[in-house]
Amino acid sequence: MEEEHMNKTSPPRTRYKVYKYLTVALLFIVVFFSLGLIGVETTSSSSFCSSCHEMKPEYYTWKASTHSEVDCVKCHIGSGTEEYAKAKANGLMQVYKKATQTYTAPIRMPKEIPDSACESCHDVSKREVTASGDIIIPHDKHQNKDIECIQCHNGVAHGKIADRKMTFQTDYEKWDTKTGTSAMADLKFTRPDMDTCIDCHKARNVTIECSACHKTGMVPKSHKAEDFKTKTHGKQAAENLMKCNQCHSDMSKEPLKGYEDVSVIDRFLNNNQVKQKNHYNYAKENTFCKDCHSKRPASHNGNFFDSHGATANKNQESCQACHEVKRSNETGGNQVTCSSCHPSKHSQKTSWKVNHPISLEGVSKPSAKCYTCHAKVSCEKCHK
Repeated sequence: MEEEHMNKTSPPRTRYKVYKYLTVALLFIVVFFSLGLIGVETTSSSSFCSSCHEMKPEYYTWKASTHSEVDCVKCHIGSGTEEYAKAKANGLMQVYKKATQTYTAPIRMPKEIPDSACESCHDVSKREVTASGDIIIPHDKHQNKDIECIQCHNGVAHGKIADRKMTFQTDYEKWDTKTGTSAMADLKFTRPDMDTCIDCHKARNVTIECSACHKTGMVPKSHKAEDFKTKTHGKQAAENLMKCNQCHSDMSKEPLKGYEDVSVIDRFLNNNQVKQKNHYNYAKENTFCKDCHSKRPASHNGNFFDSHGATANKNQESCQACHEVKRSNETGGNQVTCSSCHPSKHSQKTSWKVNHPISLEGVSKPSAKCYTCHAKVSCEKCHK
């Protein structure tokens, strides 16, 4: 009726203008929403992230990661219309901050990746072991203890580059596919290491027995040699004690200190006087090692008492793996010390014979004259 009324009452020119405006308005709405949809789709792509220099480190590390097939928005934008709208609004704010150079560097996520993002691809209820098949990781048990995925896997997509100080503004242009691949090549930044597991287990009073997490392959090839326990393990420890400490530090019932790498600043402040402990100290301080080193070895039986001096002179350092040869008053338990039998003045490192108040030239063993000053009972422990 209204259209008929318009046709009857409105002149042809007026009707033409109305149709023209309606057509233009409709066209504008179509174009607006089309551009909007294209814009939303474009800004949601992973390649769009790399269009900003500031995001190049994140983009190229993601490209080299095991999650390169998963779009950025899959992890960084929560599910639902509300979360999506918040993300787009935040994106506009980031564009403004970039234009005004007021953004914070290094760039960090305002909040952690939620478990729901991981669970959209991974079924943690069925994930028991790692890809290698050796390490047992019952993910469902961890989830039941409110342990979030990001606590263990926070480097899986970007290799912790912000923590590694690799995202300075002056370096943005250096980032490319090669740089991203190199940054992600160091597995200690992309995968949870044993220290992460051990620290968490200790804090929660969970067992740290090897069998709790490992199924196979725990014994290195070098440890399977027949002479490893009796001959070669000490030599290997001398060559690379830090490697031994990676596993054996957690086997000690007492904390171990002084075996970590000494920092450059510590060496500088202490005028290079910082002295690291060696593998002999380690054998006496790590309770795992001490269980064997505190027992009398088979080589010490028989007439060893008479021959041990000559044996020790061949390699005195090897004796230190069990015996304390300097600080006799600091050792306890069944740790035997040389100085408990051998007075310190008798040390081969001192010229005690030269400084002796009475000439000892030609004297090879104690005589009655010696006992005018020395206690015969003490001397006869060694001199018969």
